[in-house]
Order: sequence, then C-alpha cells, then structure tokens
Amino acid sequence: MAYPKTEQALNQIVADLTQAHMVVHQHHWYMLGHRFIKLHFYLDKVMAELADQQDTVAERLIEINGSPISTYEEVLDATKIPDQKGSWDLSMDERFQIILDAYKTIRDDYEEGIKVSAAEGDDSTNDMLIEFHTAVEKRIWLLAAELGQRPGAGE
Repeated sequence: MAYPKTEQALNQIVADLTQAHMVVHQHHWYMLGHRFIKLHFYLDKVMAELADQQDTVAERLIEINGSPISTYEEVLDATKIPDQKGSWDLSMDERFQIILDAYKTIRDDYEEGIKVSAAEGDDSTNDMLIEFHTAVEKRIWLLAAELGQRPGAGE
C-alpha cells in the first residue's frame, strides 16, 4: 500500500462515522418533546449525510488498496465516540449535545486525515477529506446554533 498512514486515518473516520450514525439514529428513535417533529426529520438528513460520507470514505480506502473496517466489533474497538444504551430520559438539548460532540470527533478525524494524506501525497483523498471537513464544520455550526451555542464555544 502506498499510503499506510492515510489508510489508518480513513479507517478511524469510517469507525467514527459508523458510530455517529448509530448515535444519531438512537436519538432519532428515542427523542420526545416540543421540537420533535422538526428535529426528527432534521436527523433524517444528518443520518443521510453520515451514511454518504461513510460509504465514500470506505470506497476511497478500497481505491487506495486498503480494507475498510466493516463489522460492529471493529467499529466499537476503533471508535472514539462513546456508546450508550438508548434512553427516554434525555432532553432534546442533551441529545443534540451528544450528537454535536460526535460531530466534533469526526471534524478532528478529518483534520488528522487531511494532514496525513497531504504528507503522503494522496491528493485525491486529501480533496475528499477537505470537502467533508467543510460539510462537518457547517453541521457543527447548525447543531451548536440549535443549542444556543457559537461554534467552537467551550473548546
């Protein structure tokens, strides 16, 4: 393989995108409250975005002769996003803070992948990661604004 550090970075991204999708899906199912109708459908869009990025990153791994992680066991071993059992007891804001934190992890993953792929000269991966990083930054802004926070507040 010509890009071993890029492969590692991409697999970390696949793990965290997969876990983030599960976290969002869990909150999509368990949410209750006065903003339910608006936010339930919003999370459909968030899940679609995560799934699209996951698939594209995994396929890029294959294109560079890598092997994407593809089991729940591998995901749980690799992810940096916490796993927790579903609960009806969280507020909408608590749920969105958990999702926002997952997106910040993904942002950090993309930043690492951008550095590594640039250092290894993998321009195509680098371009893809920059595009997704930009989309994740926008999603962080939207989620933070829903919580009454400015992006980057408290970091």
